[in-house]
Amino acid sequence: MEEQVARFVSTQPKLPLPPPPGEVGFAAKVRKSLFATPVDAVLTIVSALVIAYVAGNLLEWGVFNATFFGADRTACVPPEGGHAGACWAFVGAKFELFMYGVYPEGERWRVDLLLLILVGLVVPIAIPSVPFKRLNAILLLAVYPFVALVLLTGGRFVLSGGGAAFFMAVAAAATLFAASGKVGFRWSAPLVRVAGGLLVAALLALLAAVLIDSDQMLFLNLRFSVLSVAAFAASLFSVGATVASAMSSLETKRDAAKLLVPFAAIVAIIAFMTTNLGLSPVATNSWGGLLLTLVVAISGIVASLPLGILLALGRRSEMPIVKLFSVMFIEFWRGIPLITVLFMANFMLPLFLPAGVSFDQLLRVLVGVALFSAAYMAEVIRGGLQAIPKGQYEGADAMALTYWQKMRMIILPQALKLVIPGIVNTFIGLFKDTSLVAAVGLADLLGQVRRGFSDPNWSTEQTPATGLVFAAFVFWIFCFLMSRYSVFMERRLDTAHKR
Repeated sequence: MEEQVARFVSTQPKLPLPPPPGEVGFAAKVRKSLFATPVDAVLTIVSALVIAYVAGNLLEWGVFNATFFGADRTACVPPEGGHAGACWAFVGAKFELFMYGVYPEGERWRVDLLLLILVGLVVPIAIPSVPFKRLNAILLLAVYPFVALVLLTGGRFVLSGGGAAFFMAVAAAATLFAASGKVGFRWSAPLVRVAGGLLVAALLALLAAVLIDSDQMLFLNLRFSVLSVAAFAASLFSVGATVASAMSSLETKRDAAKLLVPFAAIVAIIAFMTTNLGLSPVATNSWGGLLLTLVVAISGIVASLPLGILLALGRRSEMPIVKLFSVMFIEFWRGIPLITVLFMANFMLPLFLPAGVSFDQLLRVLVGVALFSAAYMAEVIRGGLQAIPKGQYEGADAMALTYWQKMRMIILPQALKLVIPGIVNTFIGLFKDTSLVAAVGLADLLGQVRRGFSDPNWSTEQTPATGLVFAAFVFWIFCFLMSRYSVFMERRLDTAHKR
């Protein structure tokens, strides 16, 4: 009996059988994804018919019946009884207008150079494996904006004493902030308190100099008022007090010497902006097209992120005045539409300024867009801060870190990682909202396209649709690239719950 049973008992492990032919391969995937049930099959067929109909009409309009070359509107007028297609010849004829606006043709090399520099800075910082990220970020965020400003406008800015005092106050604030991230820094130190008090005094003096007329004097070859001189001196002494405090408390004097970098950078920026580089001046009202769209979008993005972080931290602050100011700022700007902000910045802001004081129209728009976007960015970042477990805050406090050290090294990196989709979504919305600047007389990409419709040499039935499709495609390209990079960074930084 045992011999008969042994013939049916395997002495070696059996290999797994291959799956049935109908369960693998392309046909199986199509069947499971699109035809798994009768309802799925009906939806798939209906969707395929709709897609085929729409794609066929788009190809017929945009490719088969389209006009790609021509000197005027006659090239886009169909023959008698023919079907009119897209007038891509209109886009080709107006392409430089759509890209540069009415920027002088002989000076457009500046725009091209800035675009190449921008790509050369953005691509390395976007690729994780490329080294020197900190240097790249400094060049992109701190150096490139001033280079772009000088190249686009021609430079040779006339700096007033009040402007020099403002830049010096910025240098004092940057020095104090840089010192707060160093080991051994304490806000309770006497010199640190002196530096903070001098910075506050400088800011109050600057505000008073705008509101109060005072005697003028010549100092450092600049025209200063008495209050602006006081602000300049207070800011300078604030820098000195901060560095002196750092030299007495930091582990090495080399770290203290690094605190002079913001001051040196501000001096270099002032010298660069006021030096005659031989460039022809170009007024901002000559900017237009994609150039203006990128200027408004990039300026808003670069300014709104740090402002949003500060507002989010202020809204969660335990200091009542800081929290109240942050809440009022955020709720005010979130409670009005962007188009109203642009009208206020363009038409109402000059009414509140002292006599003889005015700002460039584009600058007013940039400030309004940055403040509006910062309010929305603050709420996005606040959501990330609230998602951080309380133990992270307690652990940072247990390590005796200062508030800014805790936020910079522990809390903010985790919070920003959590809200990457919300941050990029705000950036995408800001990029699309740049088209609203046309309401205040600035011709961005969409505005230039619409102005091209009024050219009698290209007035056809298909011209408006072709121009709008072109503008929509350009906007889609930029928004799609931002979205895909957001997905890439989100997956790369998603290290939680992995074993």
